[in-house]
Amino acid sequence: MYSTEDKVTSSLVVDELRLDFLPRHLGRHYLLGEAMIFDWAGRLSRDYDGGSWEFFELSNGGFYLTPHMQGPVPVACDTNGYAGQMGVEAFGIVVTLFALCHMCERFDNAEHLAVAYHLLRGFARDHAEAVAIFNAID
Repeated sequence: MYSTEDKVTSSLVVDELRLDFLPRHLGRHYLLGEAMIFDWAGRLSRDYDGGSWEFFELSNGGFYLTPHMQGPVPVACDTNGYAGQMGVEAFGIVVTLFALCHMCERFDNAEHLAVAYHLLRGFARDHAEAVAIFNAID
């Protein structure tokens, strides 16, 4: 389990392990979860226009996805008034956090999604762009 004293690290998921990635992290709602991630990317940045994504595992058991796109990424959130720019990795973290939160609100028995949300927040806390990430999700 995650310890606040441990530095959380991320590692890219290799192609051979991608097929099981979303079902393992999102459970039976993985297809809808994937669609929510893509939807949030489009809602949060006018520069996102689809494409492929990279998957990342966290040393604390969490995960996030990042789109293949050029940064910095302009981000605007109508729900909280945030507007700014961030790198692609930070944008992927924000998008994944929004999607996890949305899934927690939508599904019963989503404790594993709430845990995933907090594990990713733990990683984001020490990220170089932590201020932008937390401003975007606030």
